[in-house]
Amino acid sequence: QVQLVESGGGLVQAGGSLRLSCEVSGTSFSAAVMGWFRQAPGKEREFVGAIGWSNDNRVYADSVKGRFTMSRDNAKSTLHLQMNTLKPEDTAVYYCALRPFGIPTIRANAYSAWGQGTQVTVSS
Repeated sequence: QVQLVESGGGLVQAGGSLRLSCEVSGTSFSAAVMGWFRQAPGKEREFVGAIGWSNDNRVYADSVKGRFTMSRDNAKSTLHLQMNTLKPEDTAVYYCALRPFGIPTIRANAYSAWGQGTQVTVSS
């Protein structure tokens, strides 16, 4: 069974940083596209970023470009999201997601496995 477990969320002041992690088990991590999504209270799920087989094949939402950076450690089957210069509007539950094949995409329905989410709260 495929499992994705996020960690690293917390409370931080505006302008601060957090580093999220997503550990994957039960499937081939190195062959998979990985994505990050977030959902704030009362809002729809929003694409954050996605990464392909290598660290240089990445797509970001306009709202996080220049502030967030994804990376993957295939040896440890772990995805990371480094979040810098955080803003209050970044407050949300952050989810990692897995696509077995293909290229990075913003479409949530292209991802077949999801983690439970980790809360990120940015105060002003």
